[in-house]
Amino acid sequence: MSIVQIEKLMQTSGVKFGTSGARGLVADMTDRVCFAYVLAFLNYLEHQGLVTQGMQVAVAGDYRASSPRIMRAVGLAIQEAGFVPVLCGFVPTPALALYAIKRGMPSIMVTGSHIPDDRNGIKFYKPEGEILKDDELGMCSREVSVDDGLFDASGFVIDEFVWLHESKDAYAEFVQRYVDFFPKACLKGKRIGVYEHSSVAREVLVEIMGALGAEVICLGRSDQFIPVDTEAVREEDIILAKQWSGEYQLDCIVSADGDGDRPLVSDEFGVWLRGDVAGIICANYLQARCVATPVSCNSALEKSGFFERIERTRIGSPFVIEAMNILLAEGKMGVVGYEANGGFLTASDMIKNGRTLTALPTRDAVIVPLAILMDALEQGVTISKLLQRLPQRFTSSGRLQNFATALSEQRLAPLKTNDFQRNKTAAELLFGQVFGQVVAVNATDGVRITFESQEVIHLRPSGNAPELRCYVEAESESRAEQMLQTCLQGLKAWV
Repeated sequence: MSIVQIEKLMQTSGVKFGTSGARGLVADMTDRVCFAYVLAFLNYLEHQGLVTQGMQVAVAGDYRASSPRIMRAVGLAIQEAGFVPVLCGFVPTPALALYAIKRGMPSIMVTGSHIPDDRNGIKFYKPEGEILKDDELGMCSREVSVDDGLFDASGFVIDEFVWLHESKDAYAEFVQRYVDFFPKACLKGKRIGVYEHSSVAREVLVEIMGALGAEVICLGRSDQFIPVDTEAVREEDIILAKQWSGEYQLDCIVSADGDGDRPLVSDEFGVWLRGDVAGIICANYLQARCVATPVSCNSALEKSGFFERIERTRIGSPFVIEAMNILLAEGKMGVVGYEANGGFLTASDMIKNGRTLTALPTRDAVIVPLAILMDALEQGVTISKLLQRLPQRFTSSGRLQNFATALSEQRLAPLKTNDFQRNKTAAELLFGQVFGQVVAVNATDGVRITFESQEVIHLRPSGNAPELRCYVEAESESRAEQMLQTCLQGLKAWV
């Protein structure tokens, strides 16, 4: 038996907390490392009085090659900690969260979301929902006892773990959630493509769309994991969507990232919608009153005039959830949130046409395409025409890969001082010749620079991978794309 300090393990193993759970290289996520993280999670919940031994803990995973192995290590840790592991299979993260929240039990999702297959991660959920940043700090401060006899010299489990308890209810209840909320056969006559690739949401998307009456065409299924990033869509996925849309005469193409909490939605031409625009439409369709969203998201949200209250946050679902919780504590109704990646969160029960969509305060990729399709149907327009009814602000985003977080922070430091004039001077030295005078520098999360033209550049180190992300906003799509390419090209000198 050995004592493991989680804070020290984070440094020595390379498996650390990002914006959404613990993540690292698969080679670093040995069974022993994952085992220790799960013990720390359950130990922390016990310390907080949120769980007692003997309770069930739900477990699910995505379709990465490494996920089944890590899921077994998670199950073993739950069992060794005195809890009962329940395998919910390969289902979307929001399906697992819905199942567990409904039953007042913790849950653990093994997924690396959209990052490459050589990496993976673990998302932790308290009985009421996602762990927040204070919870992460609490977990990291824990010391846990690890039975070294369970593992070989390389840190892998010696004896195969066998699941004694399984449930298919997470999948079934997630499908039923949307079938019950939307009118019967509401999508009849619609031809919808489901880009399946390797998303764990592919089966539920096909089943839900079909159950609501749509003709569903399954596209692009892959047995190999594909890292679909809904904030930085791959060029091949852009090309494929346009080809499929023309070939099959589709009204829409829908998809999701690896664990099904971030959507991809196209218009009838196969053009992918930006997640932060899709979020505005979804929130408006659900008749939300208050919206929490990160500082990086499209300012058409404010310009639309649709909502009573808007809260801007740091990037990451924990910060969006914290803002939603504050709104709820103030007695606000109709509270939702969304992120630039398209993931949509409901803090309040949403009621429309006499039907109730129960709160699900974690990112969800299913409600977004359904809300957009229904909004277009009810207004009697195509999705592309629906978009034209919003204030015309266009965003684009990209990333520099293999860009260490420490280097990103070093490069951004001169723009994040407490002196606006210094920040303005540094920003204009970097971008002034191309984009003009700087009027604002916001360091809420990374650095968001606003120019006199009202164009925006936002630079931020990724919380999940060694990447520097770049977001831009302009008055036209072509200008936004031009700005993005100019920024990325200029930032390469930082490497």
